[in-house]
Amino acid sequence: MNLDFSDEQKQLRDQVRRFLSEKCPPEAVRAILESDATYDKALYAGLADMGLLGAAIPEAYGGVGLGHLELCVIAEELGRAIAPVPVASSIYLAAEFLLLAGSESQKSEWLPKLAAGEAIGTFALAEGQGRAGPDNISVSAKGSKLSGVKMPVADGADADFAIVAAKDEKGISLYLVSLTGEGVARETLQSIDPTRGQARLTFDNAPAELLGTAGDGWHIATQVMDRAAVLMAFEQVGGADKALEMARDYALERMAFGRPIGSFQAIKHILADMYVSATLARSNCYYGAWALGSSPAELPVAAATARVSATTAFQHCSKNNIQVHGGMGFTWAFDCHLYYRRSNNLALALGSLSTWEAELIDRMSAGNAETAA
Repeated sequence: MNLDFSDEQKQLRDQVRRFLSEKCPPEAVRAILESDATYDKALYAGLADMGLLGAAIPEAYGGVGLGHLELCVIAEELGRAIAPVPVASSIYLAAEFLLLAGSESQKSEWLPKLAAGEAIGTFALAEGQGRAGPDNISVSAKGSKLSGVKMPVADGADADFAIVAAKDEKGISLYLVSLTGEGVARETLQSIDPTRGQARLTFDNAPAELLGTAGDGWHIATQVMDRAAVLMAFEQVGGADKALEMARDYALERMAFGRPIGSFQAIKHILADMYVSATLARSNCYYGAWALGSSPAELPVAAATARVSATTAFQHCSKNNIQVHGGMGFTWAFDCHLYYRRSNNLALALGSLSTWEAELIDRMSAGNAETAA
């Protein structure tokens, strides 16, 4: 097992990092945060022009056809830059749903647009507070019409279409719904990180197309969310590493009592804890990337492991980055809060930390039971 990226993948990482350092500095993130814009359209178009949005989309559907490992590399760099773009919703989720369960016509219509950045997709699962699951879905489908409310939906205010989990006569099924058509109302929701918008979607007999097999929706959704969990974990570990670098650099530059604050034992302990947390998360993310690319049987456990570890690391590092910066770290003028906002946003995406911890326990227990049998 080679838990490292290839030289070509590392070159891709360097290329993406250079592009984002130029096109997505903290000032660009702040511009979205402080305006009515919900994402950086110019940056998103630039990612499409470089072929990054289509990295894991086959060439037959307008993509580059590289693979999920390359998408992991890209995700990490997007996380470092806390890029205000709907890549997670469109590429980690919507595109994966189409690739896994979409019909040929659905793939042909939407995948080229997603790869070109001409359309935004999203996944509508949650229906308010509480753990999202097959027993908590009340949005209903009758025939080819959908009714009910989904919230929060990531990038729902900007998306052109959504993959919606709904209850029908067969159980839980997935439906592709155009969000620009009739029967759909949208409302932007306030959140801790406005650069990754959330929305309420209300469906009132909205036209819908079945995605995949009726009644197989939860099984499909679980597979796609495991894939997305690994990709989102790479975003989180990228953000954790950047928060650690910010704290380290400040500790070396900031002087107190005639010497850098990084020389004080309390600051050393904080930085050391951040390093351990981020390094452990990276190790688990590499395990998730390996399973995503080479071992589908291990993906459920690997995805949950990466998700839990990366969520913990990003929240830990973003919080302690503020602590190392002291009183200035809490101010609007410093960039620390940008990473703290994103860490809390991603901590709830795809389900909370406690949800993934429970999933990890259940999946490991099931694996142990099979081994014992």
